[in-house]
Amino acid sequence: MKSAFCLLSLLVSQATAGTILWNGFFNSSFTVADFDKWSWSNQIAPWQWYIHGSGATSTYLGVSPNFKNPADTTDAQGLRTTIDGTAFWNGQTMERTEVIPQTSANLGTGHLYYHFSLSTSSTNAPNPGFEHQIAFFESHFTELKFGLISGEQGTSDPLLRWDIGGVSQWTTTLTPNTWYNFAYDVDFSSSTVGLWFSTGSSPLTQVVANKAASPSTNSADWHIGVLRLPNGGTNSAPEDWFWSGIFVEQAPITTSIAGPLAGSAPSGSSTVAPSSSTTTKPSTTSAPASTTSTTAGPTQTQWGQCGGNGYTGPTVCASPFKCVPVSPPYYSQCQ
Repeated sequence: MKSAFCLLSLLVSQATAGTILWNGFFNSSFTVADFDKWSWSNQIAPWQWYIHGSGATSTYLGVSPNFKNPADTTDAQGLRTTIDGTAFWNGQTMERTEVIPQTSANLGTGHLYYHFSLSTSSTNAPNPGFEHQIAFFESHFTELKFGLISGEQGTSDPLLRWDIGGVSQWTTTLTPNTWYNFAYDVDFSSSTVGLWFSTGSSPLTQVVANKAASPSTNSADWHIGVLRLPNGGTNSAPEDWFWSGIFVEQAPITTSIAGPLAGSAPSGSSTVAPSSSTTTKPSTTSAPASTTSTTAGPTQTQWGQCGGNGYTGPTVCASPFKCVPVSPPYYSQCQ
């Protein structure tokens, strides 16, 4: 059985376009139980799993061949992420189900492409009356959003939109049972971000040329999943989102939706091998920072939550960061 480390080595040598730095591919033997093998003391690749509600992992995650884009022949299975009335993490008022890369690779330098395909169904369809933040970094320098944006007029919004720094750059109507394929074009060297997009099996094309941005990542803060703001209300009905083709590559870009190893659909376990480094630090939203000598109480680290409706954690940011409203009044963050 091949480990994630062996598979990654194979990808690096055989990638059809760019060099694969990290992948979240799901092989035929991967099960939901594999997510639970990860912990802060057992940091096994390829996924960190800790941002979720109080239920069993199977409440929030599922893997199945039926969950992937049929055009993706690198993955054997796709991922289902679910948010519902129990999906509150760490005392927050937002519903969240997210997985994060577990890797020692540097995913925050040079010219990189962050790939994924996304779909929904008419069953457990996302509620367009709430703001959803999708496939985002902790600094939210770029992300997808769906639904009624906080402060927007009306009661619902069917648009899926792509933002740079909270400003919409591109939109499309979210239609059930349609596969939307994305690559975030992140050039950390030139501080720009662009978007590549297609639907179904069509190859990616650039739909937004690179624009000035403030890209940053600690290589473990790309959130694959959904954060849903309450927008003044709550709804406990489950919402399902489906994912496949998740990987990060160094330029040039792979445009084929079949993936960098088309037709391979990797077999064997991808979670039994430990990460090549066991010193990976937790994503900065995971816990309050320790007390410093300059502040009487606990402080929050950069990109950690520091305020918002119902939030009970640290509200003071470690120096030199300040608590900045990101989605007021629901969420503020140390920046």
